[in-house]
Amino acid sequence: MATPLPGQMMDAPLLVSALLQHADRYHGDTEIVSRTVEGGIHRYTYADAAARSRRLANALGKLGVEPGMRVATLAWNGYRHFELYYAVSGMGAVMHTINPRLFPEQIAWIAGDAEDRILFFDLTFAPLVAALAAKCKTIKHWVAMTDRAHLPGHDIPNLLCYEDLLAAESDAYEWPEFDERSACSLCYTSGTTGNPKGVLYSHRSMMLHTFVACQPDVFNVSSRDCILPVVPMFHVNAWSIPYAAPMVGAKLVFPGAALDGASLHELFESEKVTMSAGVPTVWQGLLQYLQANRLKLSTVKRCVIGGSACPPALMKTFENDYGVKIHHAWGMTELSPLGTYNTLKSKHLALPKDEQFAIETKQGRPPFGVQLKIVDGDGKPLPHDGKAFGDLLVKGYWVLDRYYKLDQSPLVDGWFPTGDVGTLDPDGYLQITDRSKDVIKSGGEWIGSIDLENVACAHPAVAQAAVIGVHHPKWDERPLLVVVKKPGQEVSKDELLALYPGKVAKWWIPDDVVFVDELPMTATGKISKLRLRESFKDYKLPTA
Repeated sequence: MATPLPGQMMDAPLLVSALLQHADRYHGDTEIVSRTVEGGIHRYTYADAAARSRRLANALGKLGVEPGMRVATLAWNGYRHFELYYAVSGMGAVMHTINPRLFPEQIAWIAGDAEDRILFFDLTFAPLVAALAAKCKTIKHWVAMTDRAHLPGHDIPNLLCYEDLLAAESDAYEWPEFDERSACSLCYTSGTTGNPKGVLYSHRSMMLHTFVACQPDVFNVSSRDCILPVVPMFHVNAWSIPYAAPMVGAKLVFPGAALDGASLHELFESEKVTMSAGVPTVWQGLLQYLQANRLKLSTVKRCVIGGSACPPALMKTFENDYGVKIHHAWGMTELSPLGTYNTLKSKHLALPKDEQFAIETKQGRPPFGVQLKIVDGDGKPLPHDGKAFGDLLVKGYWVLDRYYKLDQSPLVDGWFPTGDVGTLDPDGYLQITDRSKDVIKSGGEWIGSIDLENVACAHPAVAQAAVIGVHHPKWDERPLLVVVKKPGQEVSKDELLALYPGKVAKWWIPDDVVFVDELPMTATGKISKLRLRESFKDYKLPTA
């Protein structure tokens, strides 16, 4: 075979430091606004962030950080966390964001597995850090992300002050060039069963992911946008928004720890936010606040919802009552996280609104760089007809090859098994019907819980709903609907069950309804079906 002719173009590695350099040069006066843990609003620009990130890189070098070392954070979305994203990865070290909502034992295990050398933390987590310090043997320095006036009084060994570190350094620093396949950042899965697993992203994979995330059929962001990421920077890198915003020069607004409806609404309005992103539970809380106080959203035009399926009723209410278009997205920590994004194609624009909406309730279609397929229990490919559902597999430029420190690859013939169950239509639109571990198996047939939950959530008195499989002596499992009512609202079991005929197959209809005050949540803001099933493991269905 003849050797291909080499191209003659400049060859520069794809490194995340280039994103902040670009924002510094061409969007230097664009604002980054943060609600701080100490209280109040902090404002500065991309130029300020770039200079402080260079100071921080110098400080990290003085503390002994070298390329490849892991530097951890326990922090909210804020400007100091943003600076760490670039200083750590930019100097060739590995940015390791830890989810502070995990159990302390899991956090200590993760820090040890990653062999973190330094951990930066927001003041909120000072008590947690004080309790963890003795258990984290590899961490040499603990850095409070604050100034000296707000240093915590807890007993934390080798405690350093973030602002003191920066004040002692110059902003003269040249970002190094190195192999783009070098590790950029590290995130661990939420670890609902067994120990969490590390996913080690490369600069190349993160840059390719960011290019695609900015596209019109994905986040559709530009320098004219003001983006508020509700999704935490410790949850799959805030879905790449801290990278996408500087790539296009968009204004960034960080909400800090205040994710309640009132605090989010205040920032949306005062900062003229145009786009946001987060899990459904956050938007349900915001909606209740807006409705209770008869408020509107004047500048927010679109919102990305991922993490779990968004109830169609929530999508309709935001669009019809508030003018906010909700776009479904689907992904995983192992996918950096982008797998699919829902925007209509040109041929769909002439369809009736209800047919358009039926498409928009799906999780979306893969952008360039991702391939999807569904298979049956024997691994045989299933048709992309929008009806057949099976196990979802994925491959692509920013998809995990193997977990950190685990030699055995999870790939099956080059495809990553996601653990999700869904359908694919001829245009590639994915509809997740369940997690494989959450599918209800009744009489040898599968029942998808998400469709049943969406029907219940359409009732105006329902705040949240979850469907789980409960043991049945004849059918193995039958669906149980667990509901949280909105404050001051009433609805009966019979009213809810009456919603299902004509919307789902008769044998899919839940056998019973239970009302609870709250549903258990995971560390990433999803309903924990695992804990819910544990709570109802001895529940006796009336049909049993």
